[in-house]
Amino acid sequence: MITLDSILKIQNDYEYKVHFAVYNGDEQPLDVFVRDKEEWQNWNEYRDGKNVFNRKFIFSLIRFYPQQNRWLFGGIYEVINTHVDGYELKLQVLHSDLIGRLLIKHAGPGARGRSFFFEKHYTNMEVAEIFEYEYSGETFCGFDKIEHSFDKIEHIIRNQRLDWKTTLLNVKGVYLIVDKSNGRKYVGSAYGDSGIWSRWECYVYTGHGWNEGIKQVIEDAGIEYARQNFQFSLLEFYSMRTDDQLIIDREQYWKRVLCSNTFGYNRN
Repeated sequence: MITLDSILKIQNDYEYKVHFAVYNGDEQPLDVFVRDKEEWQNWNEYRDGKNVFNRKFIFSLIRFYPQQNRWLFGGIYEVINTHVDGYELKLQVLHSDLIGRLLIKHAGPGARGRSFFFEKHYTNMEVAEIFEYEYSGETFCGFDKIEHSFDKIEHIIRNQRLDWKTTLLNVKGVYLIVDKSNGRKYVGSAYGDSGIWSRWECYVYTGHGWNEGIKQVIEDAGIEYARQNFQFSLLEFYSMRTDDQLIIDREQYWKRVLCSNTFGYNRN
């Protein structure tokens, strides 16, 4: 066991609050951190009316939801000003080389809220792992475990996750998109020279992948609708050497089984 205070020295821990950033009912802070550092800063600066950041410094932690009792170090902030509608924070240089790399083992606050006295948690924290590079998203989970929101697929593709890209570029297949707001489904396929990665990349940059049924939805509601409601999974995958007609036939099979022409977004 390596305790946090043995490698990460904090002077005057009574000047700190620890911010345990957790799911807010809409988004996971880990996803926000990976997507946009400015947005992550805004997450820390949020104020709900209570003055919870009432010490000089904030030690910010992000719930690392792929693992239990794990927190990713999100930086140390100085509280510059406190406003009615938010905080003005400045990211500190201290231990900034470990932001997004230091994974901490800790059970968490054990109570509702997001801000707690740092000294009550600091000595109970352990170092779980130090990543070689800043965390940029989850590793490839396996073909049979993909059930990812549009938002997560977008993070993976925009960050060019090499493990995901290398794998999905080299397979053809049949995929499923489910609109979780209404249960409607879309069955699609990737064949020819286009692997699953290239096909899903098109969705990330258009929101609809040029599918007529989905295109109308995105044109009416915007790409944010896809981020909030669409879930991707892979029904079947094949080598790039597989004959395209087999992929097309399997796509039609799944459309019939799932009735996605009648009750979903497929138009053919």
